[in-house]
Amino acid sequence: MIKFLIFLAITLSNLNLAQAADADVTPRNRASTLGPEQVALVINDADPSSVRAGDYYRIARGIPAENVVHVSIKNAPNRLSLAEFTSLQAEIEAQLNAKEQVILLAWTAPYAVECNSITSALTLGFDAKQCADTCGVGKSSPYFDSVSKKPFDDLRIRPAMLLPNDSFMRTKALIDRGVQSDAGVFRATAYYLTTSDTNRNSRAPFFPPTGLNIPRAGLAIINMRSDKLVGARDVMIYQTGLANVDGLETLGFLPGALADHLTSFGGDLAGKGQMSALRWLDAGATASYGTVSEPCNYWQKFPNPTVLLKWYVNGATAIEAYWKSVAWPAQGVFVGEPLAAPYGRL
Repeated sequence: MIKFLIFLAITLSNLNLAQAADADVTPRNRASTLGPEQVALVINDADPSSVRAGDYYRIARGIPAENVVHVSIKNAPNRLSLAEFTSLQAEIEAQLNAKEQVILLAWTAPYAVECNSITSALTLGFDAKQCADTCGVGKSSPYFDSVSKKPFDDLRIRPAMLLPNDSFMRTKALIDRGVQSDAGVFRATAYYLTTSDTNRNSRAPFFPPTGLNIPRAGLAIINMRSDKLVGARDVMIYQTGLANVDGLETLGFLPGALADHLTSFGGDLAGKGQMSALRWLDAGATASYGTVSEPCNYWQKFPNPTVLLKWYVNGATAIEAYWKSVAWPAQGVFVGEPLAAPYGRL
């Protein structure tokens, strides 16, 4: 069974890589038409910083007033119990409308529901089986590598993302980068690093090869063996595998950049043992991803590089490209500015 899954994964990867390389990124083939009217913006009224972050995002992105959802989560714990989440979920769903295709939570915490991420629990429902064995096989997402442009209409799910609010300076800069990405970014590079940490290189077979160029997107590929990237000023995608990533302060992330590292607790946003996904946003990325509980190193629990690349260069927004790239997302939290789409106008 394991050999079959590996074979299937490699076959899928090669197919997606070919599609990414040959992609026709013209307006008629754009992967997304996602806009502000399709975003449900959830604000925690019990947290002034969530209110401030939500208000800034609402204005910056022109989110309709009827799309703003108000909840009250006192003390904003990092993790919710299933009972607490069920109550919150009902409160959110009672305020949604049929046009909304995705959900943005204007806070850093809560980011987990027991062993699940809150973004996955809201999108696909709480997965109790995963919590019985966090290192076990995950439940497949119907949105993985999907052609759907309207996930709620087509699949009855609304992909969710967190807009971190623990630092308004970071939040504002993050939102501004997302908005700036709409103008398009050219002469960028996607960097893929195979590191000395063998256990965290499980998705390295899916890294696109150096030399692959996507001319209409102006994106070059560099696939290298190194524990860190230093001095690059044209970063659009950066994917690696380490518990802690060095050299981020030397990099220049372009508006709309996506970056993540395969490690056990990158999604434990308040954790201290491994690098939080928030550090990517601090460094200048516009969206990231990490797991909130021990997933073991299944590549399916992390963003698949070829799938992520394919959808992003074809015009998908950050939330769509990231969500479509994770096959088993129960433990993974998505963070960032969801509407960033640097290739959306090609």
